[in-house]
Amino acid sequence: MTSHYTRPHPTKYVLFDVDGTLIDAVANQRRVWETWALRHGLDPVEVYQVALRTRPVETFAQVAPEQDPHDCLAALHELEDDDVRTGTYSAFDGAADLLNSLPPTAWALVTSNYEHRVRGRFARTGLPVPPLVVDAAAVTEGKPSPVPYLRAAELLGARPEDCLVIEDAPSGVQAGLRAGMTVWGVNTPTAVTGVHRHFADLRAAVPGILAFAGLELEGADPEAV
Repeated sequence: MTSHYTRPHPTKYVLFDVDGTLIDAVANQRRVWETWALRHGLDPVEVYQVALRTRPVETFAQVAPEQDPHDCLAALHELEDDDVRTGTYSAFDGAADLLNSLPPTAWALVTSNYEHRVRGRFARTGLPVPPLVVDAAAVTEGKPSPVPYLRAAELLGARPEDCLVIEDAPSGVQAGLRAGMTVWGVNTPTAVTGVHRHFADLRAAVPGILAFAGLELEGADPEAV
């Protein structure tokens, strides 16, 4: 795929969530949490519902308050690392074209996961990894705090108002909005509360994302953005 750059240096930046936005990992996440729950004698459905809304340490506090959170986290990490090696992953339609069309310095990944797992998943799906990945280890507060997205903007040398956040989850959308950034939602049948634009799938958002970054796909109709 080729792309036309309308500016020599980026003045607009795109910050991507990973799971649910670029990579379809819902089945993997459910399987990991269900396995973890069964090992701890807990209801896997109940645990997964809590895990969808909270960070792991908060999940442990709700579903297994009597257990050592460090042991709980170690067990979860083991399962997640194994899943990166053996699980089946797929990139959402449009992800490869989109990421390969963006200059490396014009985008970043902002994830609640860890960088080594992101790299493993991207290697499995053939997606390019940008120079900047802001992961769970890079910040002291996770989404819906604005800290992860503000950290990414800082490291890119970008102003928040020059950043476009691409998200699928309510916590990520709130993080981007609280950071003072433009937030677009993808891969959900209905719009997440607060998004500035909504797309049912990532592919539909590609022309608009590239236009925000000052680029266009060869042959694309600018009037269609």
